[in-house]
This record gives sequence, C-alpha cells and structure tokens, in this order.
Amino acid sequence: MATTAAENGALGARVRALRASMGFSLRDLAQCSGVSAPMLSQVERGETSPTLAVAEKIALGLDLSLSQLLRLDEAAHVVVTRRRERRTRRRSGHRVEELTPPLPGQRADVSLHVLEPGATTGGAGDPPLHEPGSRETAIVLEGAVTLVVDGARHELGEGDSVTFDADLPHHFANDGQARTLFMAVVAAGLRRS
Repeated sequence: MATTAAENGALGARVRALRASMGFSLRDLAQCSGVSAPMLSQVERGETSPTLAVAEKIALGLDLSLSQLLRLDEAAHVVVTRRRERRTRRRSGHRVEELTPPLPGQRADVSLHVLEPGATTGGAGDPPLHEPGSRETAIVLEGAVTLVVDGARHELGEGDSVTFDADLPHHFANDGQARTLFMAVVAAGLRRS
C-alpha cells in the first residue's frame, strides 16, 4: 500500500483507537490478527505502512473488513440522522427509535425507548439480544422504569442511569400509570472475560 506519512499516521491512530476501544493490548491484537506486536506498534506510530495482506489481518483481528478499517465504504465521517429518518420499531406498547445510523464497524448503538403503562421491552424468558461482552447504559428521561437483569429488579426514576452487562438476560418494564421515556447506549464487546 503506497501511502503518505499523514495517511500512515491516520491509519495508525485508527488502529490504536479501535484496539483500545476493544480493550486489547498490542499482544492481544497480535494474537487475534497473526501480526506481530512490534509490527502493530510500528503501524500505530505511523512508522510503516502495512501491506494489504497485513492490513487485512489487522482488520480481521479487530472484527472488521479491510474496507471498514480503511474507511473505504464510508461516504462521510459525519452522518446526521434527522428525526423523521430514524429507524423505528413498535411492539406491544414499546416504541424504539434508533438514533445511530447503521454504519459498518460501528461499536455502539444509541436508541430512544417509549414504554406505555404495562409495556416491556421483552419477556423474562427472552434470550439476550446483544453479543458477548456488550455493555448497556440507560438513562430515564421521563417517568419511571424497572430494569430486570438476570432476575434481579432495579427501580429507576427520572434522571437515574444504570450500566450493566447487556449479554445477560434483561428487559425494561413500565409498571406505572404514565409513559416512560429512556435512552439506551449499547457498546459492543467492550467487557472481556
């Protein structure tokens, strides 16, 4: 890959940021990608430009395609989603609006939830919807909601926030008489066992 020093630095900074967001050390990424830790260090510092084969290995170690790592499939680095363009789902008194666009390699999703009285985001027996290692943070914007995680109940009021392992069975329930509005952020694969 013939690149300039600035491009090497940008790619290196991207690799470092992605590695850090996954909680990987250089050795962890070396083990996942098959690229040596010294080579990864040189790439991250912008001292060398990886070959396409090495870049592809790095991408696979980061759970990305080569085009995602190199941002070849992104039209822009800023994506504005207008309110009327949000992806929305409705089910039994639960409305979800996806606030983040579906971008390749995205590691977090932000959603707005409205629960009518008596509604839930799922059932007690539903399997987890998120990949292993995912974390979820939610903040109650209006009303009150009960979070049930792995059978334990947590009562949340307006302004309260909670962070939990989203790969455990969980759901939110509105046991009150007024609608509940909360925002959730799910970050994929950040917790390592």
